[in-house]
Amino acid sequence: MPFSVNSPILFILAGIVIAYVLGQSIFFLVKAWRRAIELGIEKKVLRKIASGSALFTVAPAVAVLLGLISLSRFLGLPLPWLRLSVLGALTYELPAAASVATIIDLPLDQPVTDASTYLSIAYVMTLGILAGILIILFFQKRMQQSLQKLKKKDNRWSALLMDALFMGMIATFLGMVFADIRSGLRGWIPVFVMLFSASVMLLIGILIRKCKIAWLENYAMPLSMLSAMAFAVPLTNWIGG
Repeated sequence: MPFSVNSPILFILAGIVIAYVLGQSIFFLVKAWRRAIELGIEKKVLRKIASGSALFTVAPAVAVLLGLISLSRFLGLPLPWLRLSVLGALTYELPAAASVATIIDLPLDQPVTDASTYLSIAYVMTLGILAGILIILFFQKRMQQSLQKLKKKDNRWSALLMDALFMGMIATFLGMVFADIRSGLRGWIPVFVMLFSASVMLLIGILIRKCKIAWLENYAMPLSMLSAMAFAVPLTNWIGG
């Protein structure tokens, strides 16, 4: 039986895991809603929070969908669907899969036809990201206690440490943005998209502060992300053409 990246058994296995995770989400959503009612929070406030949170997920979901489409070209739908729906992050899954494909000289625009190659890519995508889960599982409590002790001892250094961790994360993403700037104008596309997204965020901030459009506070991030993604399409076509 020839191997297929879109085998029905892969869809079934992925569907079982995703259904379980969705069930957990619904369970805790209902529990949280009922607890909020018990605490006396008005349903109008809860609906506003729920609608804002739902809209806030639109932009990341669109980005994840684009990543799913990209990965499905050579990995099929089940594995990217599973990874990007549960534990995976778009900023991890794409580079992880692409790195393996580069090492074994696998074209990214053709489906994987070898089961061992598919398994190698799945291992890299899956095992690499487990480190964060294991750290949280075994060391989160100790790390949190250490941070609390540092905060009580010297609040300034505690704030500096958290800022440094945040800047380290930002620097990692900036490295990906500027990674290909030496490869010509196409390498500057992520930079232009980032600057456009920042400009949209700045404009929204001005509208909130100067024009007193308070409702934009809940939608600033989704609007800036969606605008940047929309801007990236014609920019890429123009520079690529």
